[in-house]
Amino acid sequence: MRILIVTQYFWPENFKINDLALGLKEKGHEVTVLTAIPNYPKGKFYENYSFWKNNDEEWNGIKIYRSKILSRRTGGLKLMVNYMSFMFFCSIKVFSIKEKFDKIFVYQPSPITVGFPAIVASKKMKIPFYFWVQDLWPESLAAAGGIKNKYLISFFNKLTKIVYNNAKYILIQSKGFTEYIENQGEYSNKIIYYPNTAESFYKPIKQDLALSKNIPKGFNLIFAGNLGEAQGISTLIKAAEIVKNQGIEINWIFLGDGRQKEFYISEIKNKNLEENFFFLGSHPAEMMPKYFAFADALIVSLKKNKIFSLTIPSKIQSYLASGKPILGSLEGEGAKIILESNAGFVSNPENAEMFAQNLIEFYKLPEESKKEMTDNAIVYFKKEFEREMLIDRLLEILNK
Repeated sequence: MRILIVTQYFWPENFKINDLALGLKEKGHEVTVLTAIPNYPKGKFYENYSFWKNNDEEWNGIKIYRSKILSRRTGGLKLMVNYMSFMFFCSIKVFSIKEKFDKIFVYQPSPITVGFPAIVASKKMKIPFYFWVQDLWPESLAAAGGIKNKYLISFFNKLTKIVYNNAKYILIQSKGFTEYIENQGEYSNKIIYYPNTAESFYKPIKQDLALSKNIPKGFNLIFAGNLGEAQGISTLIKAAEIVKNQGIEINWIFLGDGRQKEFYISEIKNKNLEENFFFLGSHPAEMMPKYFAFADALIVSLKKNKIFSLTIPSKIQSYLASGKPILGSLEGEGAKIILESNAGFVSNPENAEMFAQNLIEFYKLPEESKKEMTDNAIVYFKKEFEREMLIDRLLEILNK
């Protein structure tokens, strides 16, 4: 099968679609990607990429067409310009692609505008596109982006309906998305549950002695991912203060970057917690299991919001596959998975006291109980989210 993947984000940016593209190629299919100039998460073009040159390239045997885009930079307005510029330039880029394809697969974390180049490609190439929803729009604009303007929300709701109307199928990464999307239109016959998996390199591994010099000694909690407003990091900082005041020393390690990073660092300084927090920066996804090997538990957190309760943060699959206990500060679908898997503790979002209480309870658990959580995590991942199983499932969907 010849598959065109349309996505605003792709390698060298760290997104799940990278591994899915490789997985489809491993199964013997011809994969081509239509994407943008990489600029996530720092908002600047990566080294060796430029707005003014042809950035098309090849990666692991996958042809990559890169459209122009205005970089993210900082601020909500510039982010919106980034989204709209990709929609415009990528739709134009479609006409420079001469190859023939059988199916178009669209990866949509944010924004919904990634669907419009797919519509153009679908019409031009006379083939269907399959739309994989990672974020619910326009609701996520208000939840993660802080957009409250009702006219802007209405505008993006109309754009979302146009995309859904033109898609052959709407794949959803969480069953919690079903009702919301059905309320947007007559889409019940199009919706298919298709969750995220984790790359094959996510697995339990031994500690790398060479890396140990970068890791603090003691009891380590690790958070991996974007340091944005939606992640509710302030709740973790408040919990850290509570735990420290009870005489328990915890190392809070953050792997990632984001627009709110400096704000959180300032918050930590104001609470005199600098010696407990370690920001180790962004690293390739392949490095994450090596860092996770030093974790006593892994953290997933989100702010309290209905839309966040409907989603499954993709890091949960990676955490489960790595065989580490999980401490969650969230509700809804993500919380349900942690509890169903018996792989950790869950507190209500933005409830620092409850998170601190769960952390102290986990800290005091005997090692055999923590080992049981590790085993439970791996078993649940293999049952629900195993990579090869889900890639085969996607191929079944594309062949419908």
